[in-house]
Amino acid sequence: MKKIGTYTCRGQVPAASSVNHKIILNDGSFETGYRITKFVVAAANMGTTSNRNFTAKLATTPDLSVTVNWNWGDMRELAWSSFAYDANSPIVPQKFSQVDTDNLIVEDIYLYVDEPGGATTDPINYWIEFEKYEISDWQGALAMARDKSAGGD
Repeated sequence: MKKIGTYTCRGQVPAASSVNHKIILNDGSFETGYRITKFVVAAANMGTTSNRNFTAKLATTPDLSVTVNWNWGDMRELAWSSFAYDANSPIVPQKFSQVDTDNLIVEDIYLYVDEPGGATTDPINYWIEFEKYEISDWQGALAMARDKSAGGD
């Protein structure tokens, strides 16, 4: 594999989401792939007096459970992040992020977010950093097979 660039994807999604959000990476070639290097989520409205607690994950399939339960044994899940914040508290926001460093994506990925209780309608910010690689056909085929497999128990 030869690193050929970097890519940053950022935006906002609804907090009380009932669907996944597609992030297009597929450039039509099976000789390029992406590796997630960073994934974080954060509240958009830091001044709200509501508690904000939400989780998110990145996956290679659009058909996982929309509620964001994490399954680190599922090979389709590649990165996880959470954020908790209360404007009425002196405690700084609590955040967590974990990325599977062995990931390689040839097709698109899907962002899942969940805010249990849906405190507000404010959106959630996300930030994803990728490295782009030139790969061989067999590496692309292997990555695609892995991305479709639930794997692990």
